[in-house]
Amino acid sequence: MLREAKIGDRDAILSLYLSLHEDQIPKEDEHLKRTWKQIINDENHHLIICEIDGQIVSSCVCVIIPNLTRNVRPYAFIENVVTHKDHRNKGYATECLKCAKELAQKENCYKMMLLTSSKDPATLHFYEAVGFNCNDKTAFVQWL
Repeated sequence: MLREAKIGDRDAILSLYLSLHEDQIPKEDEHLKRTWKQIINDENHHLIICEIDGQIVSSCVCVIIPNLTRNVRPYAFIENVVTHKDHRNKGYATECLKCAKELAQKENCYKMMLLTSSKDPATLHFYEAVGFNCNDKTAFVQWL
């Protein structure tokens, strides 16, 4: 089942992120609570989850960003695409990304962008297979 995250999903999502690149769940403090509330209440921030038998097994974030160019059309930024290691290669991330695309189209976005730190050819092929390409733009990252 695909759906957007709800307030009670926080801990399950944080656990899922251990299959992404995190090595521990953040400590329970006011900053974490405030950040989670901000994400859940932001109408442009969509945390899409795939739930199987009551367990969140895959997720991605789709943020719709207002824009003054391209005929004042927004764009979508995709981040934190993850599937639990025990549930990979079953199409769950593909479904999350399809949902993100539908959201972006509904919001009249002119493009979707995705960054990955993965160099794994299988991961890069996956993103190409779901419609992304690495030829149209060049991404630069400055870590802060």
